[in-house]
Amino acid sequence: MSAYQFTVSVRTQYLAEQSDPDRANYVFAYAITIKNTGQVAAQLISRHWVITDANNHVEEVRGLGVVGHQPFLQPGEQFEYTSGTALKTPQGSMSGEYFCVAEDGTRFESKIDEFVLSLPRTLH
Repeated sequence: MSAYQFTVSVRTQYLAEQSDPDRANYVFAYAITIKNTGQVAAQLISRHWVITDANNHVEEVRGLGVVGHQPFLQPGEQFEYTSGTALKTPQGSMSGEYFCVAEDGTRFESKIDEFVLSLPRTLH
């Protein structure tokens, strides 16, 4: 186990009520759980997302914190939040990383593995 490690899990949901397929606008929510699985307290400072639609159009998003927060997590603590994105296609994916700083000053990244955004019953 690394002394510096956040583990990230994701749940996604298609938001039909906010989407407009006739205008190629598909809105998805994603719920993120970030858990400090390391041995040292650390703070999430910033994020970097790579959002890819089914036409291979890529958008990158960078910014401080997540939903207005820069959570400081002790070992074993977790932070949960929900955010969203819109695609021009009914399927796509996201991946990225969080940039973190441990209380001893060590900087580290927490990878966010690629996850799929898809309308229900559209993947085979």
